[in-house]
Amino acid sequence: MASTFAGLDELVIAVSKGRILREALPLLAAAGIEPCEDPDVSRKLILETSKPNIKLVIIRAADVPTFVEYGAADVGIAGKDVLLEYEGNGYYEPLDLKIAACRLMLAGRGPVDNSSRRLRVATKYAATTRRYFAEKGVQIEIVKLYGSMELAPLVGLADYIVDLVDTGNTLKANGLIAMEHVRDVTSRLIVNKASMKIKHAQITGLIGSLAAVVA
Repeated sequence: MASTFAGLDELVIAVSKGRILREALPLLAAAGIEPCEDPDVSRKLILETSKPNIKLVIIRAADVPTFVEYGAADVGIAGKDVLLEYEGNGYYEPLDLKIAACRLMLAGRGPVDNSSRRLRVATKYAATTRRYFAEKGVQIEIVKLYGSMELAPLVGLADYIVDLVDTGNTLKANGLIAMEHVRDVTSRLIVNKASMKIKHAQITGLIGSLAAVVA
């Protein structure tokens, strides 16, 4: 279903907090959409914008596809890393916004002898990591972590980690090296399937405006 708290002529855009929000705001502004309050100062999670028929919802990255699939938002902006882990399919992914670019990398202290056991890989990207190693014909044991990933090889919790890497400085500071490139990650525009039908003109207009800015 389309967004449940917006009218038929309104759009709700869900954006993940942090770096993606910071880099998405200039794109939205170029498309004529600016929040009426500073998201860094306001404690509100739903922000009115310079366009009376468009609202921004500021939420955790992992929640963006859920909000969009279930119709709490018509449109969302989320990293491809999050979308690859999401199990639903109730949205379209029409546009790569080319923002918040980074790499999903396999990293560790160096090659590991795994002749007597399965490799242990620490990551919060379990589904993506399993697919990556399955394509290589390698069976692994996933150790699910949500933070301080670099510690896992240092304390013997895992042989390797799969995590997002920007500059690589955190890896170096903890004695780890980037060993294999899993995939590139950028932020994408996603659209609720029902909203695309019901609010086709507004959404295709938004997609066109953002595509022109990205180009």
